[in-house]
Amino acid sequence: MATKYLETFNEMVSKYEKEFDAFQELHDKYEEDPVKWQAEFNKEGFKIMEIVREYENRLCGHMENTQNATYSARLAEKFHNEIKRYLPKLDMIGVTISNG
Repeated sequence: MATKYLETFNEMVSKYEKEFDAFQELHDKYEEDPVKWQAEFNKEGFKIMEIVREYENRLCGHMENTQNATYSARLAEKFHNEIKRYLPKLDMIGVTISNG
């Protein structure tokens, strides 16, 4: 049986398959040449992060102000780690790389 964060992750990438596939291609180009692709990576990455936040809120939102806050933080971390398995440069969204 899949855990809740995996179910949520799978639901997210299924529903937004087109967006994640397109971003995966851009992500791969970014890995090859970060300076060249940074602006587009950031622009498209912010859209992906909106989707990720929406699903993370669904997964953890109702737990934040309860005794389950620690559990919620671990769940969010597992969810993000799952995403980073596919998009390791996700944390670079919004970063500016200079030529020099």
